[in-house]
Amino acid sequence: MTANAPIHPVVEQVTQRIADRSAASRSQYLDRIRQAASDGPVRAGMPCSNLAHGFAACGGADRIAVRGETKPGVAIVSAYNDMLSAHQPFAEFPDWIKDAVREAGGVAQFAGGVPAMCDGITQGRTGMELSLFSRDVIAMATGVALSHEMFDGALLLGVCDKIVPGLLIGGLAFGHLPTLLVPAGPMPSGLPNGEKSRIRQLFAEGKATRDELLEAESASYHSPGTCTFYGTANSNQLVVEVMGLHLPGSSFVAPGTPLRKALTEEASRRVVQISRGEDYTPIGEIISVKTIVNGVVGLLATGGSTNHTLHLPAIAAAAGIELTWDDFSDLSAVVPSLARVYPNGSADINHFAAAGGVQTLVGELLDAGLLHPDVRTVAGPGLDRYRQQPFLEDGELVWRDAPKRSLDPDVLRGVDEPFAPEGGMRVLDGNLGRSVIKVSAVKREHRVVNAPARIFDDQHDFTTAFKAGELDQDVVVVIRNQGPQANGMPELHGLTPALGVLMDRGHQVALVTDGRMSGASGKIPAAIQLTPEATAGGPLAKLRDGDMVRLDAERGTLDALIPDDELHARTPAEGAAATQFGTGRELFTAFRTAVGRADQGASVFAGAQAARTPSDLPA
Repeated sequence: MTANAPIHPVVEQVTQRIADRSAASRSQYLDRIRQAASDGPVRAGMPCSNLAHGFAACGGADRIAVRGETKPGVAIVSAYNDMLSAHQPFAEFPDWIKDAVREAGGVAQFAGGVPAMCDGITQGRTGMELSLFSRDVIAMATGVALSHEMFDGALLLGVCDKIVPGLLIGGLAFGHLPTLLVPAGPMPSGLPNGEKSRIRQLFAEGKATRDELLEAESASYHSPGTCTFYGTANSNQLVVEVMGLHLPGSSFVAPGTPLRKALTEEASRRVVQISRGEDYTPIGEIISVKTIVNGVVGLLATGGSTNHTLHLPAIAAAAGIELTWDDFSDLSAVVPSLARVYPNGSADINHFAAAGGVQTLVGELLDAGLLHPDVRTVAGPGLDRYRQQPFLEDGELVWRDAPKRSLDPDVLRGVDEPFAPEGGMRVLDGNLGRSVIKVSAVKREHRVVNAPARIFDDQHDFTTAFKAGELDQDVVVVIRNQGPQANGMPELHGLTPALGVLMDRGHQVALVTDGRMSGASGKIPAAIQLTPEATAGGPLAKLRDGDMVRLDAERGTLDALIPDDELHARTPAEGAAATQFGTGRELFTAFRTAVGRADQGASVFAGAQAARTPSDLPA
């Protein structure tokens, strides 16, 4: 096929229906950001006292540039901290950026930092209950950083889980600003992910010591840079590059390398170039219906994190676009699985990059008509630019065409020889509500489970029952009251080793929850983010131990095998406490009150009241 292949009819149909349903809200959004745009530096219209505050801490040429009111100002918003390996490299970036922006004719100021928590550290602990809400806190913190009206462009520095979506949502509130996302890159490959998973499972069975487990974990997570499995952090990077928000080929360049620094400096120059004139490219215009569809397609083609079924709808909503789980489902039916990166395979993200990475993937999808080529990007018009990879030649940054075919078909394949004909994600519907499931790492023989439910309201109670031998049977493990209104929707990745043990003993095993699973999860069929959630009166609150539950990922169904009238007549189990204390959870009581449904992005920003009315519950 050629680069000019017509858009796949289903991709075109989904794109058009998103555009139709979003017409009014998208138009209103574009009107707002276009009214906010300025032909020159916005600070030029400030009262003198306000402006003086804005350059009081500047010195030298930067002080002159800000005071002079002619050169474009660039905001640096960073998620740097030195506890997260993925964000530790950002320590050096502001100085690089300031120098490069200055050379390009602008002036950069560090506008603000945003919080960045590590889901790996908080996994299975109460701090994880703040994780999803941290996305919206990051969005608000980004808004605070940009609210000074000193800037004509922005560079957003972030990598992991909720951080990139939060930066994007905040940035879209200032959609008139040209904005690039600046990544830091993955750490080198360490202990193979499959070996790490094996030792985790042995520890769950009591066959490995804590010292052996810690040694394996530290060999996996061993240096600055992003964790190398294909979880939410690396899904973030791939998705935003396919959406044209990174410079081409910049997502998976390792930190501490000359190429990483060169790309950061080029991003700094680029934001100055697109801040005004004919090249003016605001982020609110880059993020369009076609861009959002491209992001979903990239996610599905690579078996990316299920967390993006929350994040992409929330990002889209911030740009006036309504994205639904039905859109994910319909696209997944026609987008083939082209990548096998752990947990979907044994390779890590560095192997994926070496096989051709984002650039070869984009070329394959464009040539198959599965991506929209006619989009705006931070690199210029058209997604064809993202077929090229960056290199250093005699110290100069250049781009060359990436391999048209994968260099390692065990990791990355073409559309004509996919790992599977459909995408890695599906939506499940039934009398328990609506949920999503990631099937790219689940073997076909495990995708249909029919077993009695064992219900828990806390993941630690599940662990106790597992250790006591109470679950050594066919079982659908139900962990409820884990939704956004209940306790902030924590990830339940810590359940995976024990569930894997039960599966390896020959049992039918599935997980059903209104909580989340980590982007690293996959072996066990897991119906997650079930909505309406139990705390909001969803049917999951009426399920009882021993009820037969059927999860059928092939047909897209999830049902309790009891008469609907009997299920509806039951009294719901008690929900989560209104206020929770410890690890800062009491600070987020208002968030739990205001948050919307999972299938609407689990956001506190828009439509929360309508989302909290379970109008689609059975009568």
